Amino acid sequence: MPNQLTGATDLRRRAHAALTEVCDLVGLDTTGAELLRLRSNAVFKLQAPIIVRIATAPNAAERLPAVLAVTRWLADRGFPTVEPADEITTQPVAVDGVTATFWRYVPSSATGVSTTDLGHLLRDLHNSPPPPFPVRSLTDPLASIRATVQLHPGVLTPADQAWLTTRIAHLTDAWRALPFTSPPTLVHGDAWIDNLLRHQDGHVVLGDWDSVAIGPREWDLIHSYHGQRRFGLSRTDVDTFATAYGYDLREWAGYETLMQIRDVYAIGIHIRNAPGDPFSRQELKHRLSSLRTNAPTVPWHMKP
Repeated sequence: MPNQLTGATDLRRRAHAALTEVCDLVGLDTTGAELLRLRSNAVFKLQAPIIVRIATAPNAAERLPAVLAVTRWLADRGFPTVEPADEITTQPVAVDGVTATFWRYVPSSATGVSTTDLGHLLRDLHNSPPPPFPVRSLTDPLASIRATVQLHPGVLTPADQAWLTTRIAHLTDAWRALPFTSPPTLVHGDAWIDNLLRHQDGHVVLGDWDSVAIGPREWDLIHSYHGQRRFGLSRTDVDTFATAYGYDLREWAGYETLMQIRDVYAIGIHIRNAPGDPFSRQELKHRLSSLRTNAPTVPWHMKP
């Protein structure tokens, strides 16, 4: 069943309605709530100040308990991560098909973040031991978009749905054949520079752990290289990322295949959001066109 954030009416209005419902359940005041982001999650800042993340992914309720556990464990180890707002003792909160988590607000600095910051944090993350509790394994990164294509047939033309179904099947086989050389490790799962925050005291923290898993480090690394291909990162950005991490993914034999997998993965959110979001409808057409015409350097857009 579609959740509150994937129907055919306005996405922003439904996000605010979901915020009111989940906050009422835990006794938080939504007066003056600020919508910070509306993509794979609706992210709000409350006056409390607390960050509320309302997930749109269909399997969010299953994933989020581990997300909370991993970030608590990392914070206890001194890793610079966002932290759950544990004064909310009953999270995650699931209601009417959406799942919400509550996080401590990070007061931000005017100084930006860099791919060097990201490279250092990922190197430290991947060198960490695995958590002493179960975390899902990243064995099929295209599982979510495979399900999305089947659950939202009206969003796609029959030709696009057929093409995507075939493309996903081909790339799933290609994923299984990739020549990963390092043992599986704890991976963030969405290790993109937009998920870094610089605290006002100067240190950088990593947020948005919804896709955390045990898997190949290459899945975390490909996001920055994909950022150069599709989202405006420069060659220098990627070079400094590789230097900070201590390894350049472009030297790996599976690089281009993994880039193609990341390309297809990155349209899933726009299929889910398209019914209620004009930008997602437009961006979905744009991304599909570039994929179907094999135009790997056509830039994509993160926001209107």
